[in-house]
Amino acid sequence: MAKKTKHKEEVVITPKSVLREVLETSIYIFSVLVAAYLVVHYIGQRTEVIGGSMELTLFDGDNLIVDKISYRFRQPKRFEIVVFPYRYDTDTLYIKRVIGLPGEKVQITNEGDILINGNKLSEHYGRETMLDPGRAAVEIELGDDEYFVLGDNRNNSRDSRWEDVGSISKDEIVGRAIYRIWPFGEWGKVD
Repeated sequence: MAKKTKHKEEVVITPKSVLREVLETSIYIFSVLVAAYLVVHYIGQRTEVIGGSMELTLFDGDNLIVDKISYRFRQPKRFEIVVFPYRYDTDTLYIKRVIGLPGEKVQITNEGDILINGNKLSEHYGRETMLDPGRAAVEIELGDDEYFVLGDNRNNSRDSRWEDVGSISKDEIVGRAIYRIWPFGEWGKVD
């Protein structure tokens, strides 16, 4: 009878050189930084609401995720909430609701009604009568690439009614607000 023998396999672990370890870690960190840069600059970013111009939809201190990619493939739609830089301080971002679309005529009556191409706009976002129509007291014809935006808190908002904001071009729009991530009790899709 033959005797069975067990063969033991030896596992040899060779230590990596310190240089190789540093190189691999550096490549990993660089990859993470590049991925983060691409996400923040081209796909989405977090932004915080400061002020009350969008109340009762968004409140001071709300943190939002802004989708920066969808407008590369389609035009903004009426009633979407967009983020854009203030013309005179590009570090300041404004957040407003799209009301007028390219090529439309927008006017705000003395009664606070919004007219789009002469027809009263049916909407429920601005819950109060606008006391000052600003430059929209006279019909404004939007260009082929212009949008008319308003804050939901109409009497407490710097928006397209005022010369310093005016109509917004698509190129100025950073993205659209899609999710509220803070406060946690209010987490969810932004409408």
